Amino acid sequence: MATIYTNISANKWRTVVVMTLFVIVVIGLGYVFGVALNLPWLLPLAIAIAIVQSFSSYWWSDKVALAVSGAHEVQKADAPELYRLVENLSITAGLPMPRVCIVEDPSPNAFATGRDPQHAAIAVTSGLLAKLDKPELEGVLAHEFSHIGNYDIRLSSVVVVLVGFVVLLSDFFLRYTFFFGGGRRRSSGGDSGQIGLILLVIGVVLAILSPLFATLIQLAISRRRELLADASGALLTRNPIELADALAKITADPAPMRHANKATAHLWIASPLHDTKGKTRGFLAGLFDTHPDPAVRIARLREMAM
Repeated sequence: MATIYTNISANKWRTVVVMTLFVIVVIGLGYVFGVALNLPWLLPLAIAIAIVQSFSSYWWSDKVALAVSGAHEVQKADAPELYRLVENLSITAGLPMPRVCIVEDPSPNAFATGRDPQHAAIAVTSGLLAKLDKPELEGVLAHEFSHIGNYDIRLSSVVVVLVGFVVLLSDFFLRYTFFFGGGRRRSSGGDSGQIGLILLVIGVVLAILSPLFATLIQLAISRRRELLADASGALLTRNPIELADALAKITADPAPMRHANKATAHLWIASPLHDTKGKTRGFLAGLFDTHPDPAVRIARLREMAM
């Protein structure tokens, strides 16, 4: 049976695997695109970018996530009740005090980010503070502390940057191919021309499928970690009902989120994309959801209280 320690170890290894696969995929795409478009400089550029992007995603992905979400850090004097709740949970969880941030947004939601517990941040929306009572807010914060303790934050933050870069690289290839004629035309015929055509077809296929597979990996990681954080957060407060009630309020809230973004959607405790909040959909549609079905999450939490 998996324990918190095995989950932490697994998340650390997943981060290494994701970053390694990213480097391999980007270099592979750089080679295929470079040959297909007759741009020999694209491969060395892809190698350099893959290495730089991997390191930057590890060190600065939390800053990217906070900036994209419009979060600003607050001190105890700015939000005393929120700050005290975070301090108390930090002591209870045995984790360092994270930075506390607020996103000025009427839609209730929250997320955690950072590369490790020593460099973590928890962000909540102003709507969450206004619409949840204190025990419910504590349940949401405990959920986010579980992400920190389980090292989910490192994996999910790295994925934000790396998946986004794969999408941008693929988009560049498609735009260059179809809008700029694919670079300098090959003058040689015979086998080399056929090989170039084959590589061009492969490049187009990879450019189309790479973002899809990257997104599916992103979403699969997100759905799994949310269920684990629900359970861990409920155990931290010993009150699963409050987290269940908080999730019910968050997912049923009609307010559209101003800072909804597909690149960071999987970070939030509930989907910030308004058209998916609170809806139960079929398997095929659910394949592209950033979060598990809210009804399933709430039911599991209520079962824990029995």
